[in-house]
Amino acid sequence: MDNNKVMIVGTGNVGASIAFAITQQRTAVNEIVLTDIVAKDAEGEAMDLVDALAVSPSYVKISNGTYKDAKDCDIVVITAGAAQRSNETRLQLLKKNVNILKGMIQQIMDSGFDGIFLVVTNPMDVLTYFALKFSGLPAERVIGSGTVLDSARLQQRTASYLNVNPKSVHAYQVGEHGDSEVTLWSLADVGGQKVEDLLDSGMREDISEFVRAKAYEIIERKGATYYGIASCVVQIINSILNDEMRVLPVSSYDGFSGTCFGWPSVVGREGVIRRLDVKLSEKEGIDLQKSINVLKNAQSKIKFKD
Repeated sequence: MDNNKVMIVGTGNVGASIAFAITQQRTAVNEIVLTDIVAKDAEGEAMDLVDALAVSPSYVKISNGTYKDAKDCDIVVITAGAAQRSNETRLQLLKKNVNILKGMIQQIMDSGFDGIFLVVTNPMDVLTYFALKFSGLPAERVIGSGTVLDSARLQQRTASYLNVNPKSVHAYQVGEHGDSEVTLWSLADVGGQKVEDLLDSGMREDISEFVRAKAYEIIERKGATYYGIASCVVQIINSILNDEMRVLPVSSYDGFSGTCFGWPSVVGREGVIRRLDVKLSEKEGIDLQKSINVLKNAQSKIKFKD
């Protein structure tokens, strides 16, 4: 499908911020449809966003609709679900949100949807796994926002230590988008210089801890995070619609472990084109397996009657 039409399910802070971020840059998106369980909220957000079009960099058709409008969408972005509360882990959200997800996916698939799911709702990795199961779509077309935001936080924090632009820092967080995520310091570099040679182990651990805790810090202060994730989701959307083949640590299905988790992957028009074969240090490999085990354990707690 080449309509470059995107549906955003859920018009809370995250969904609305994604839509706004799309309007504030030149993207391949031609049309945005907003839908929410509270229909008037989606309608209000659409009305507000339309007001920005006369002065925004690109023109996008914006409307509110229902799941039936997903039939000709290229991407459906899922942001709907119970919000993460202060001191609540992402995985504690799972039982609330997996049942919401099941009904949502069923109705979207009933519309005739045959595009790409992009899951943002937390706990995102496990919900990506269940979105894959519920939808029956090929694994490459069910993607989670992964550790794209976490990696952006890592780049930003590392850059502040080294006094360089964060875009010049090449580094990844991988694994669960959550407390068990892993920093791949063995692969991190700035202009070909290994970060391990530039920052001592104490500094690196401080950065990793900062990245893991950042969401909790923001939630404690303002109740939710949305600008950062919105910008990262638009980056993923752009890579899909423009067939950019950009390497992004999105969450997708790993057949070896039977889970979905953030991992450097080539993202293009067909979704995840391939997950890269990245060589880890021994400690990183052990830590990643622990993160995968957290996700497997969470998945195993959800049982559905056939």
